[in-house]
Amino acid sequence: MIASPSRVEQLTFASQVLEENPLGDPSTRAVAVYLPTGHDDHADLRYPVVYLLSSHGGTGPSLMNWRPWDVTIKSQIDALIDSGQMAPAIVVLPDMWTRFGGSQYINSAGMGRYEDYLVREIVPLVDRSYRTIPDRDHRGIMGRSSGGFGAITQAMHHPEIFGAFACQSGDLYWEYTCLPGLSRMHQQLERRGGLDAFIAAIPAIRPKNGAFWDLIMTVCWSAAFGGNPGAPHGFDLPVDPVTGALDEQVWTRWLEHDPIRKLDNPVFVDALRQARLAFIDVGQFDEYQLQVGARVLHQKLEALGVPHVYEEYPDGHRDTHYRFDASLPRLVEALT
Repeated sequence: MIASPSRVEQLTFASQVLEENPLGDPSTRAVAVYLPTGHDDHADLRYPVVYLLSSHGGTGPSLMNWRPWDVTIKSQIDALIDSGQMAPAIVVLPDMWTRFGGSQYINSAGMGRYEDYLVREIVPLVDRSYRTIPDRDHRGIMGRSSGGFGAITQAMHHPEIFGAFACQSGDLYWEYTCLPGLSRMHQQLERRGGLDAFIAAIPAIRPKNGAFWDLIMTVCWSAAFGGNPGAPHGFDLPVDPVTGALDEQVWTRWLEHDPIRKLDNPVFVDALRQARLAFIDVGQFDEYQLQVGARVLHQKLEALGVPHVYEEYPDGHRDTHYRFDASLPRLVEALT
């Protein structure tokens, strides 16, 4: 008997959590779901599930798209399973995009309740719709870049939901990750006519070059980490609008979200100790210096006695989806 082929299904979900989000982004979202070869052949067989979070500037479903000179995520997962490197699993790729290019996967007064959307709506939706093993010991979360930040943050916040995680080239140690961009933010906004003008022009800006992505990333961080319902756009900028100097009060609020700083809280440390697998990797030559944060995280976890796997590889930040070959099989093994 020939096994039924793997496939990707796309659910459309009308979120109540995201209704009336501050940015007015759509509340009806797509969720891409990878189903492994043979899924349709055994009605009583259930699978572990991994949630894969995209980096800033992308969405979960878009990760399934064709990429030039590369394999699709579906083909990558197929190859891991077909070769025996990974047991069959369900992989879920949610859409958590905002007009600022991402949500950072947290609840924010500046963007909306994307953490609640994930854990209160999408996880139950997937468990209702597919043959998952619906418990934390068989449910993991992973991502790279902003998705890596989201994965470790959700593991810290919800050990009762996610039993393993992979943080790959994650946004960590914000003195290195964020401050360089903030030092340029004021000048970039001046060139664009201020924050109001930049936000209004985002869809039409051409070209969307490196300077654009630098600025949209810092605006995204501002909305995620500097949420303030009383501010004109629902969030505070971390720099003075006149001088460009760092606003220490707002910056302090940002640092509360840095996973490195969260390790000072025993609650979050205990959450990571509960993980069946904590996988962390980073490129040695990351263009955003994220290897520094990964090394600091590794050292702190070692000092705290938190079991984890840490790897560095000789590459940078971009186009490193091939590293899912290292993380995904380990996650599925831990969840099986």
